[in-house]
Amino acid sequence: MELHARDERAVLVGHDGTAEREVDPDSLALGADLAASLHEWARVVGAVHRSEAGEPGQAGFVVSRRGRQLAGRVANAMGHPISYVDPLTGDVSVVQPAERPSAHRQRPPEPTPWLTGLTVAFFAFVFVAVAINGLAATLAETSPLLGVGSNIVVTAGLLPSIWLARRTPVLRWLAVGTAAGIAVGWIGLPFIFFG
Repeated sequence: MELHARDERAVLVGHDGTAEREVDPDSLALGADLAASLHEWARVVGAVHRSEAGEPGQAGFVVSRRGRQLAGRVANAMGHPISYVDPLTGDVSVVQPAERPSAHRQRPPEPTPWLTGLTVAFFAFVFVAVAINGLAATLAETSPLLGVGSNIVVTAGLLPSIWLARRTPVLRWLAVGTAAGIAVGWIGLPFIFFG
């Protein structure tokens, strides 16, 4: 497919297998802004043709460069190479589409910070285990059902947060410690009642 400027209109010329056909950029899925830019460029090419009858000067160079830029945008939009025909010199150059970066780049996995993570998990474990057992022991003095109820309420309250934090790199250590503290709270509940 080739990009041309004819009669102050940008056209894409291609061979469809039987004949050579001209296609208006507005009829392609290039986007309205790219099609408008192509037609504006073609109008400028016409104006430069009228003003510079002989050798193209600085304006011709700028128009040619802009045409190559637009051919690059068309190549990117269509996903295959476009031949750019310079309207002032007639030179033909092939413009390749830019390589698209991969949408999802894999980062190498970071090493697991075992020492720091287990330290954080240990402190979360101690805090939650002491808090749950302390609350259960205090409420069990009034009624054993209040001790069991406090464990149920604390477990039900923390479980959704633990579930959400289990895959977050930093919070997963807090989740492990909290879950272990809840488990020790339930294991310690019979000792509070019968101890």
